[in-house]
Amino acid sequence: MDKKTTSIVAYITFIGLIIALCAGDSEGAKFYLNQALVVFLFSLLTVIPCIGWIWGIFMLICWILGLIHAINQEEIPVPLIGTIQLLK
Repeated sequence: MDKKTTSIVAYITFIGLIIALCAGDSEGAKFYLNQALVVFLFSLLTVIPCIGWIWGIFMLICWILGLIHAINQEEIPVPLIGTIQLLK
């Protein structure tokens, strides 16, 4: 897969993220892979009662922004959690 396809597939589901890491252009789409992983991991915090609803809405907005940036190939980090680097 090329860089654009890899970055879009990474945002679709967690399985898409794994496929993008294994079969895609990992070096070219490293920024988007990292962003998708951070959004996925932080979205796991939505199970917290009361605060989880608000956090879930924020994570949905971050996911949509990240997907739009991946489609347009703009390396703009998602708000608040976009500066966290998990993949080196």
